[in-house]
Amino acid sequence: MKTSFNSKMFLYMYMASVDFQNLNVFYSQGVKRKATPQTNIAKDLSIETNQVPSFRQAAYTTPITLRTTLANKDERKKYDGLFEELDGPYRKKLEFALKSGQLLKNNSNDKSTVLDNLYKIIKNDRDPGLDKTTILKECLDILANPYVITQTCEDIPNEYKKSIIGLVTGLSTDPNEIAKAGWDLDNMHTGTCPAASIEFDLATKHTAEFFRMVEGLTSPENQVTKKIKMDSLSEKSSDAIWLLTKFKTPHKMNGFDEAEVLLKPDKNAIIRARIQNHHRDKGERSIIDVLMQSTLMQLGSQQTYNSLTDKRSPNAWTPEDGGLIDFEKTYVESVVEDKNTTSVTYQKVDENGKLAGYEKDFKTIKKELLDTLNLGQNIIIGYTWPDPENDNKLAGHEITIVDYKTNEKGEGIFICQDSDDDIAAPIELSEKFLLPKIHHAGLPDEIASKDFNYEESWGVSLDEFQNMNKKQQ
Repeated sequence: MKTSFNSKMFLYMYMASVDFQNLNVFYSQGVKRKATPQTNIAKDLSIETNQVPSFRQAAYTTPITLRTTLANKDERKKYDGLFEELDGPYRKKLEFALKSGQLLKNNSNDKSTVLDNLYKIIKNDRDPGLDKTTILKECLDILANPYVITQTCEDIPNEYKKSIIGLVTGLSTDPNEIAKAGWDLDNMHTGTCPAASIEFDLATKHTAEFFRMVEGLTSPENQVTKKIKMDSLSEKSSDAIWLLTKFKTPHKMNGFDEAEVLLKPDKNAIIRARIQNHHRDKGERSIIDVLMQSTLMQLGSQQTYNSLTDKRSPNAWTPEDGGLIDFEKTYVESVVEDKNTTSVTYQKVDENGKLAGYEKDFKTIKKELLDTLNLGQNIIIGYTWPDPENDNKLAGHEITIVDYKTNEKGEGIFICQDSDDDIAAPIELSEKFLLPKIHHAGLPDEIASKDFNYEESWGVSLDEFQNMNKKQQ
């Protein structure tokens, strides 16, 4: 995990209870829930076939060998078990997942398939406030169309708001503090775009691992462990250990070359997830979105994220309390995808937060992006624009480039996923529009290192932050 960038860019507090329609969530004692009605048992649907699906595999699909037939009795048993939990439309989505090759992918940390993990979701206990069939349907929605992944924040229904405000304020009786907390909840817009972008990348490029994580995060333990290679973080094992420790990532070493890390959401994420189990409105984050984005925000913010307020604590790399900066995003991406990602900065930003120039010409930037796409990888980028409400200082947002094409006029077009556009589909941005706006991009090390020798990311980031503090003092 290497980078070169300007870092200036951008409880269990008290016992409380929340009344959740058919469940009561006790913040310190778990949940009481009515039994979930059993679905009707369906007749067997035999769809084993060696025929290649007629539809075109989308650009985000990892170029791996796809298996579209159930190979043995165990896979048939698991498939039938999922089928019995679903109604007609979702049975079609399950069939699509099989015939498209998604269901039998095993690109997970423990080589389990998507099918294995979906079956665990319906057969093993879930978090007491979450419904297994609802989670299964959300999984199939993502398999059918990963562009449904969103960062759009859910509203807090009125019947829960008083309890949630009590948690946010620490049961304060100050009317001003209570009013402010209520306003913040009603007007919240999440800063989880880096986490949502990584969530999308996991779902499309490491599909089985994504659903292995979903299974763990929705379980009663609300956590998952993952083995990672130390050289995914740093060329030196000692520096990789330093990073894991500095980011307060729970881990244990398996020799010098491998570590097992513990990934889990913040303690308040489950409250939002349980609300979404019964009150999700169209366009809002799903249960999976809430738990996955909280987990990734926790990982990048030194375990300081709070899902109720969408805030994290400042740390050694940033004085901000909002979203992840590019270095933190790169750390998260390197851990959860177990790959050495290099964050390359293209824009120069002056001390006033305004665009001062570029590190590379647009032709070179385009070539690096296209070379990465040709390797079959998505590219998470941060792009900027002058904010007229903040003296035209640069504001930023993270999106994912998934493909490139040339239109009928011969113009270059980048195809992207934006978790904040309320569109459950890819969007197209012209290269003339996008290239000048790209502040940084996460590239494979072999592409990023062609032009520059990058210092280790943690060293660059600490130096910049310390120099910035000296100037301010």
